[in-house]
Amino acid sequence: MTYPIEVIGLGGGDINQLSLGIYRKLTNHQGQIYVRTEDHPVIDSLKEEGIQFVGFDEVYERNDTFEAVYEQITARLMEAAERQPVIYTVPGHPMLAERTVQLLLEKDTEVKIVGGQSYLDDLFTALKIDPIEGFQFVDATSFKRNELEYRHHLVFCQVYDEFIASEVKLALLEDLPHDHPVTIVEAAGSGDEKVVTVPLVELDQTATLSNLTSVYIPPVEETELNHQFFRLREVIAELRGPNGCPWDRKQTHESLRKYLLEEAYEFIEAVNMEDDEAMVEEIGDVLLQVMLHSQIGEDEGFFTIDDVINTITTKMIRRHPHVFGDVKADTAEDVVQNWEQIKKQEKGEAATSFLDGIPSDLPQLLQSEELQKKAAKKGFDWDSVEPIWAKVEEELGEWKRAIDTGSLEEMEKEGGDVLFAIVNLARYYKINPEIALSRTNQKFKSRFAYIEQRAAEIQKDMDDMTLEEMDGYWNEAKQSE
Repeated sequence: MTYPIEVIGLGGGDINQLSLGIYRKLTNHQGQIYVRTEDHPVIDSLKEEGIQFVGFDEVYERNDTFEAVYEQITARLMEAAERQPVIYTVPGHPMLAERTVQLLLEKDTEVKIVGGQSYLDDLFTALKIDPIEGFQFVDATSFKRNELEYRHHLVFCQVYDEFIASEVKLALLEDLPHDHPVTIVEAAGSGDEKVVTVPLVELDQTATLSNLTSVYIPPVEETELNHQFFRLREVIAELRGPNGCPWDRKQTHESLRKYLLEEAYEFIEAVNMEDDEAMVEEIGDVLLQVMLHSQIGEDEGFFTIDDVINTITTKMIRRHPHVFGDVKADTAEDVVQNWEQIKKQEKGEAATSFLDGIPSDLPQLLQSEELQKKAAKKGFDWDSVEPIWAKVEEELGEWKRAIDTGSLEEMEKEGGDVLFAIVNLARYYKINPEIALSRTNQKFKSRFAYIEQRAAEIQKDMDDMTLEEMDGYWNEAKQSE
């Protein structure tokens, strides 16, 4: 048999906030009274009147996580309830930021919630704010940064000590400047109430941190949140809106196609140059294209960025059953095999050829590589590199003979075969031909720019330079790389 557990709230301040009924219940009780923490002004006052408490403060000291603390406290309360009815007291109101109470409610036992004044009314009064404007209440011991809504009044409760205050500070510094004002509220509504505003960077340096400490962040101007996704979406919507930019409003999916390709290649160039700042800018330009296409889809009533995100999120979960399900995949090869099998199931019987599904608008070098990779999955591939080298030499010979014929069509056909064979060779050595050629193009531009610079230094027009002179400067540029 398990006896009932009665949970009593002690309020958020001193004993003056305790109701007469709860006061009498506590002072008249003859058995043990359990308390989550004895660090509370009401407990101090009741002890002076001779009331004894069994606290769980030592449980905090023995565990590394708050969840472990709460689970252990719950277990001990359940053990006590097997012997006799239990009175368990908590700060504030039992149903406000009390994880142990929620854990008790999940158990197969009777839990009775008894009063206790929530400190929220006193907190709103101390801060002089109206929560109807938008309010978020966050447990400082357990939150995720991406859940924080800075456009509303934001309050962290249970900022017990410097460690928790430091965790809150570090999370906020990811989004807000170091001098952003934050307000620390201590013992709201009691005679010991203190309200002080400090720069964010000093949050964990205040001396007034206890069980009765809360931290308040007022609503943040949207212009200070330009790094968050909602701001990008708002900006793109405004650019495409009635009073937006004429150029952006004019664009269509078709007109933007070339820009997506250009921005993707510019990002690849930044990667090749190992330029982090350029990568940030260029991948941002790629994201801009995604947002513009999504906004056009929304304007036309066909799809929104939410549909785009939902589709890719669902696809990633579906195609990674080894992460989000119970499928086993120990190696990268297992992952690829699972991925291809899932893709095949998704496509159904629509494909008429195994090579279907490769976008025809891909750059031709990439399309060649993708065709070869898919054919290789069916065993249509060489096992070693020697016959690939031989194929390259064979195709070069056929190209030379085609050139001798003077037929442009034959030269194009045989020249294409050479390129296709070279792509196959690059694939064997795990070289992406498009990226490799991009590197070479960038290298050519750099060396040619060096020739231009040297020509300017000697005040000579390149049109008047000999090939030997230019080749000399080319080799200089090559040696300096």
